Formats: sequence, C-alpha cells, structure tokens
Amino acid sequence: MVFVIMILYGIICLYPVIWMGFYSLKTNEEIFVTNPFGPPLDPQWSNYVKAATKYDIFLYFKNSVIVSLASMFLGILASLMFTYVVARVRVRTTRFLHALVMAGMFIPIQAVMTPLVVMVKNLHLSNTRWSLIIPYVALSFPFAVMVLYGFYRSLPLDLEESAYIEGAGFFRTYFSIIFPQLKSVISVLVIYQFMSHWNEFSLALILITKNNLKTLPLGLAGFYGQFSTDWGPVGAALVIASLPVIILYLFFSNQVSDAMAYSGMKN
Repeated sequence: MVFVIMILYGIICLYPVIWMGFYSLKTNEEIFVTNPFGPPLDPQWSNYVKAATKYDIFLYFKNSVIVSLASMFLGILASLMFTYVVARVRVRTTRFLHALVMAGMFIPIQAVMTPLVVMVKNLHLSNTRWSLIIPYVALSFPFAVMVLYGFYRSLPLDLEESAYIEGAGFFRTYFSIIFPQLKSVISVLVIYQFMSHWNEFSLALILITKNNLKTLPLGLAGFYGQFSTDWGPVGAALVIASLPVIILYLFFSNQVSDAMAYSGMKN
C-alpha cells in the first residue's frame, strides 16, 4: 500500500509537467474546448517554431543563461570564501559580520527596490546584465552563508591541522582538503541559486527595459496579447524555459539529500 500511495503521489506531482508538455502541442480550441486535459490529438510541433521565431524565445533564453550562471558562480565563490573565514576565525569581528549578513535574510526585496534602482543608476549600470547580476549575488549571499556555515562548523579542525603539519599552505589546505568535502552542499547552492535567478521577475522588471536584454520571465510576460493570445506557442516557450532547471535538478539530485543532512540547513 505504501508503494501504491507513493506512485499515485508521484503521478499527481508529475501531471502538471506532463500537462504543460501536452499544452505546448495543442491549438487554442483543443486547449480550452475539445481536449483540455488529455494528450494532443494532432500535435502542433509548429508551436515550438513560432516560440523561437515570433517571440524571440532563444534571445531571452540566452540572457537568462548568462545572468543566472554568472550570478550563481560569483555568489557561490564569494560565500565560500567569506563563510570559511567567519566559521574558522571565531573573534568578535567575524561574529558581527556573520550576524550582519544573516540579518539580510529578513529584509524583503520590496524594501530595497527603490535604493537599488538609484544605486544602479549612479553606477551607470542601467540596462546592462550587470544591473541584474550584482543584485542577484548580493540577495542570494545570506542564504548561501547560512547553508555553508553549519557545514564548515561540522568539519573537524584536525583535517586542517594535519595538512599544516605536513607543510601545506592555506590555499593547498583549502582546495585539497576542505573544498572536496563541499560537493553536496555546493550542489544544493547550485540548484537553489540557479532556480531563484532563473525565475526572478520583480527586479528584472524594474531594472531592464531594453528588449534585447530581457530575461525569460520578462520575455514570457510579453507573450500574452491584449485581446487574444496564441496559447500553444506560449506553452512551448514555457517548456523551453523549464528544461534547464529540470535538467539541473536531475543532474545534482543525488547530492541534495546528503547536503540536507550535513549542512547548515539541518543545524
């Protein structure tokens, strides 16, 4: 009975994704009238062609890939270095810095939108990809520090002390001893940060106005017409937009459970 219940639950969870795939291959009439829930009776593969040509889906896709990957890489790199210092050097200054960064998790994004727009304008970054990358790195930094802090604290100091006794320097110790221990927790950060950057809409809406710099959430919002919408190509665009996140999660999913057990998310 447990397996039957889990299979049914899995089908319920997967059906919205399957339905989106069906929806991307239908006409408006089939979506709303004749066959809203079943597989397409006459698959409209041309919907994907329309999404690529009529709606510039690949332009928005490219922008999202660049912004998401750059923000994810810079954010994880900065949090790895910062958190290692505050976790290992236990003095008043590092404790204060750790508490200050953690306080950033409780600030809603709506509270920083206005000063952020002013700051981006003063730095002459308006309508550039950096106007999204830098805020994304800053806003994702507290979560990454929270996850990494508990993980660093769980690692015994004996590992580093043994390496130092053997003559290894700081960088050799970190990248040869500590960094290989972080595979699972980095996998969690890759998934969560990439997903948050990939799906972010509010900041992109106010910081990007040029069409050739819009990310996928902004581009998808422009697919809906004022009086009528061709919903098949919209569904195809949604499928294309969902693929990177699904593939990324499948690739790193084996590491997630280990990181949940040993990282700061448990502590």
